[in-house]
Amino acid sequence: MNAITQQTDVFSRFAAFTAARELITTGLYPFFLPLDGHEGTTVRRRGRELIMCGSNNYLGLTAHPRVRAAAHEALDAYGSSCTGSRFLNGNIDLHLQLEDELARFLGKPAALVMSTGYQTNLGVIDALLTPRDYVLIDKDAHASLVDGCRLSGAKVRWFPHNDAAALAQSLERLPDDAPRLVVVDGVYSMEGDLCDLPAISAVCRRYGARLLVDDAHGLGVLAGGRGTAAHFGLTDQVDLITVTFSKSLASLGGAVAGSEEAIHYLKHHARSLMFSASMTPANTAAALTALRILRDEPELVDALQANADHVRRGLAAAGVQTGASTTPIIPIPTPGAMETLSTWHRLIERGIYVNPVLPPAASPRLRTSFMATHTVGQLDRVIEAFAEEAELIRPRECATSGVKSA
Repeated sequence: MNAITQQTDVFSRFAAFTAARELITTGLYPFFLPLDGHEGTTVRRRGRELIMCGSNNYLGLTAHPRVRAAAHEALDAYGSSCTGSRFLNGNIDLHLQLEDELARFLGKPAALVMSTGYQTNLGVIDALLTPRDYVLIDKDAHASLVDGCRLSGAKVRWFPHNDAAALAQSLERLPDDAPRLVVVDGVYSMEGDLCDLPAISAVCRRYGARLLVDDAHGLGVLAGGRGTAAHFGLTDQVDLITVTFSKSLASLGGAVAGSEEAIHYLKHHARSLMFSASMTPANTAAALTALRILRDEPELVDALQANADHVRRGLAAAGVQTGASTTPIIPIPTPGAMETLSTWHRLIERGIYVNPVLPPAASPRLRTSFMATHTVGQLDRVIEAFAEEAELIRPRECATSGVKSA
């Protein structure tokens, strides 16, 4: 047998990867930070309280007493795990309740719950498509959508972000008998902008394409929480809606909603469902309770939008750019990687937690996101901190496009 050499050893690339260790030595490494505690709008790190402006906990429900109580009760009643795939022994009545109530909330006939949002997108796209099919995907689509397209083996065609005319041109060039699926986000996770769903869905109808919308960041945020399709009044024009529970629904898991026939097919073909352990009882109960709170208290969505608008106005007054955001995701572009990291570090020292984003995930920026439960006092502290950094973070070129969501 041949001995492992530098040329043949796949582990040789470990030593070549030095960027992260170099950042660690500078004290500017921003990833995998351990937190001492998490109370929604604030977190604790090394004993200090920080205002959390980097979470996707849009409605602040992870700290809601009803959500926590439901998770505890499910743990007591069902144990810590379902110990298997839903396809076999891991299916419980809580999964079915969540599917039924989520489908009705989203305005679809049926839904299918999976273990994570990422697995949902992988499983749905891979189950639907074959190598003879075409999938047309927005170039800013989430990584899970990209990976699902690649996994399926379908022929991938990219179109410029939110460019319905370019999508139409791509569809026009396909063979007449080629099955085709269009894949977009409802709310884009790095820009905070909305899919141009009216134009995209019209193109899909014109060219006979099915449409999948990943509404991970739209659920709980738009149209009383019902998401992007409901926001535009186009729920019937979207064939499949995928969501995650790790954002507005204060848990972990994901789901796809669509027709009864589509969900039945996916139940028996989505490998990420069939060969993964199911959502834990505690996670399922937490998501179900959060969904019920969202359904019964739509004023939470109004508070969320009001808080995001307050921040946008404050940052604009301070001369801080926020791109095309109209949602609680507010990106703040920076001149480059080092400015991103140094500003992130100074904000941490000021008691503000935000997310630094670097290429290749996206152009350099500080990604902020806000919650319905942030107080005006907390938001004003954040605005003040960014105002003091305004000159240092103003980009040399005014551009926040060209993003590949992470």
